Amino acid sequence: MENLGVLAISVFTSLFAIVNPVSSIPIFLDLTSSADRPTKKRVAKTATVSAFVIILTFIFVGKSIFDFLGITIPAFRITGGVLLFYVGFELLSSKKSSVQGTGQSQAFDEGVAISPLAIPILAGPGTIVAAMNYTAEQSIIGMIIIVVVLAIVMTITYLAFIFSDRIFRFLGNNIIMVLGKLMGLIVAIMGTNMVIEGIKGAITGA
Repeated sequence: MENLGVLAISVFTSLFAIVNPVSSIPIFLDLTSSADRPTKKRVAKTATVSAFVIILTFIFVGKSIFDFLGITIPAFRITGGVLLFYVGFELLSSKKSSVQGTGQSQAFDEGVAISPLAIPILAGPGTIVAAMNYTAEQSIIGMIIIVVVLAIVMTITYLAFIFSDRIFRFLGNNIIMVLGKLMGLIVAIMGTNMVIEGIKGAITGA
């Protein structure tokens, strides 16, 4: 039971840091700047549900892909760790903010809920890699916990988008930027740890 609790906390910390609902608020506000409140709610719902389904698909298809291609868990962890570190580095460098420019258009298109909101902002490579890494060697109970935690993270993200105006006014852009960089540091550290675990696994054959 204790191990399952640790798993839940680890998965939540990892996914929450990568999805980073708070630092995604300015992006959501920019992409939906010309939309009314009901439309924003639809976009938020579509984006989070779509991201959940995308990540869920990779979670359950991931093992089959490993078996079919002969990919080992250590190799995946090392590659995934490098990718996660890169995602964290981008967050620290504020490169993710470049996505905001895609929302500047005269006519609002609800398609932004799928791209770029659902993918790659919410269900980006880092999120998919992290989710697949945690499910690579899990029991059925462990898989259920990961799916539930993923649903919780997406629910929090949905609420963050719904109340994005209030949150942005309350926290301010500077605090949101600081939180984004903090999450980027956490993601980079997790990526480094994943590489270390992958190397250990390759050496010991675990």
